[in-house]
Amino acid sequence: MTVTTLTGDTLRHSLTQVRTEVGKAVVGQDGAVTGLIIALLARGHVLLEGVPGVAKTLLVRSLSHALSLDTKRIQFTPDLMPGDITGSLVYDAKAGEFKFRNGPVFTNILLADEINRTPPKTQSALLEAMEERQVSVEGISLPLPVPFIVAATMNPIEYEGTYTLPEAQLDRFLLKLVLELPERDTEVEVLRRHAAGFNPRDLEGAGVRPVLGAEELASAQSAVERVGANSDVLTYIVDLARATRHSPSVNLGVSPRGATALLACAKAWAWLGGYDSITPDHVQAMVLPVWRHRIQLQPEAELEGVSVDSILRGILQQVQVPI
Repeated sequence: MTVTTLTGDTLRHSLTQVRTEVGKAVVGQDGAVTGLIIALLARGHVLLEGVPGVAKTLLVRSLSHALSLDTKRIQFTPDLMPGDITGSLVYDAKAGEFKFRNGPVFTNILLADEINRTPPKTQSALLEAMEERQVSVEGISLPLPVPFIVAATMNPIEYEGTYTLPEAQLDRFLLKLVLELPERDTEVEVLRRHAAGFNPRDLEGAGVRPVLGAEELASAQSAVERVGANSDVLTYIVDLARATRHSPSVNLGVSPRGATALLACAKAWAWLGGYDSITPDHVQAMVLPVWRHRIQLQPEAELEGVSVDSILRGILQQVQVPI
């Protein structure tokens, strides 16, 4: 099968199957699965926030397996060096010269586990890879595989031994997905599967099978880019972004980059639903995951317990929706 023979309906059906396959390993995180798929369709990176044990790592591994994509994991620690991510020059005694040894960043989906546990210098090593899809070594630019996205995890409640992510790096993440603790019935189902012998390290044993490949994903990405957006919807996105900048509770609002990110995700969400162009509903559905990490609250708002999500919900109610 080649990219040119696939229709939109075929691709959408395959991506529905991907969600089904991931569900064989991960229970109760359908929203996060959809968010990761949207990020792949929009060629963006994802920040996964959740307490330990809510299947963030398993989710990424399962999705990679179902999409036949290569994935590598980096455990971010305080002593991690930039070269541990990008790779480094290694002396080859036989050849009598230095050769570049690829780091784990040379993959399709890079799982950056606990990204906020490493100093800013090492975090910044990802910036070029995330923005340019390349790594520069000794003045030479080396392209990363296609597709390439970073799926980074963070623990929202543990601050000891962690570093705040720079605003420039946060802005490179297309989405921030929050993985909540499961409901009672979902947690029972998790235990039922483990009691039946489920091994999270054996995805094939769990029945997770590849149903899509890089070529099909590239075809879907191209289809998403062709989704239309009329001027009223574009103006609506801009009005929402500007409203974040004028909110009295906000110190730093959404930038033009954030507005284009919302447009890209709205296109992906519309395409998944079979739409040829985006509507205000598609924009509204993506506002929280696309913008919640791009807004910096005023100190007094934080002290009062105001959340970014509540600010965004309020803005959605205030800004006039185009008819």
